Order: sequence, then structure tokens, then C-alpha cells
Amino acid sequence: MSGVELLIVEDDDAIAVPLARGLEREGFSVLRVASGAEAIAAPPVDLVLLDLGLPDLDGMEVCRRLRDRSDVPIIVVTARGDEFDRVVGLELGADDYMVKPFGFRELVARIRAVMRRRSPRAEDPVERFGSVELDRRSHRVTVEGADVALTPKEFDVLALLAEDPGAVCSRSHILESVWDAHWYGPTKTLDVHVASLRKKLGDPTLVETVRGVGFRLRVDEPIR
Repeated sequence: MSGVELLIVEDDDAIAVPLARGLEREGFSVLRVASGAEAIAAPPVDLVLLDLGLPDLDGMEVCRRLRDRSDVPIIVVTARGDEFDRVVGLELGADDYMVKPFGFRELVARIRAVMRRRSPRAEDPVERFGSVELDRRSHRVTVEGADVALTPKEFDVLALLAEDPGAVCSRSHILESVWDAHWYGPTKTLDVHVASLRKKLGDPTLVETVRGVGFRLRVDEPIR
């Protein structure tokens, strides 16, 4: 997503500096500020990464003010992991909420997923992965033109992975997104659904396992 400009709102240099460098290596343009007042006064950007523990204003207030004036996507990145803070942040208009410490690859995947959700879809709503076609509008999946009967959870897992093919989606993010933001059930549930999804799609390698991290949708090299 080259050309996408991010605003990092973080007062801790030890976090902000390496984060900005990493995101720039991923092709993003990065603007960094260290206070709530600077965030509110910053020029328009494509997405905001917002820490809640700021020296002047509470991050929740910054989130509210940004949302009042703009629909810019906001991802809260904070050490506050309480359910109350998550709920308040999302109700104030944040698009996602990540608790420190978090994996850099997962952050990049979430940025791309939020940008994809916010971007207008192309005229063709169908996404194609080899012989598989996924139509979000009609909630339909086909393999070589034949309908595949996926359960709602199987469809949601596939649709989530399809938001950024090739990017790893962590187990915790899938469980939070597809099941519940505070899923306390067995994580084996995800493995059962992925196994069933692979079987129904007829290609066990389409959904790849990244050991110790999560899953990703295989991206085939283009035919030359």
C-alpha cells in the first residue's frame, strides 16, 4: 500500500522511532507526533495509530475529537487491555484496538485490513484465488464454478484471510474477529474450522499454517 500516509500518535521514542522505520520499510509514509494536541492539529492522513497514554490529553478524548471531524480510520495501540477500555475505544469510533506488546506483522496486517474495509470496492465484488471465487456481497463461494456450502464461521474465516492475501493473520485476531472480541473458548475450534474449510475448498494448501502464529491465504506467483 505505497502512498498510504500514517499518523503515529505516541510519546515514547523507544516505541515510535522503530515503529515508524518499520512501517516506512513496508512502503507507508509516516508522520509522527507525541501529544494529543499535535494529533488534533496534524494535517489529514489516511490512517491514525493512536496511543491512549499521552502527556496532555487522554487518548480516548483525542479519538473522539478526530472522529467528530473526520472518518479517518483509527487503530488504537495501547497498554490498556481492559474490556472497558476496548469497548469505549470502539464506541468512540476506533476501527480496531491492539494491546501492547503486539507483533509488527500483525499490526501491518490490521492496517491493511482496515484500509481495505474503508476503501471503495471495485466494480467487480468477486475475489479470485485460483479456482476459488469469493463474493462478499452475496455471501457466496464457488470452486471451479460450483457452489460450496460453507458455514457462516467458515465463510468469515476465509473472508478475513482474503482481506490481505499472503499476510499472516494471527490466531488471536481470527478468534477475536470471527468469534468474539473476548473469546474464552478452546482455540482448537479454529483448527477444526480451518480443516473443514480446506476440505470443502478442495485444496489443503490454499489456507497455509504459519506455525506458532496463525494462518494466511496462499498467493500464487503470476503465470509469465
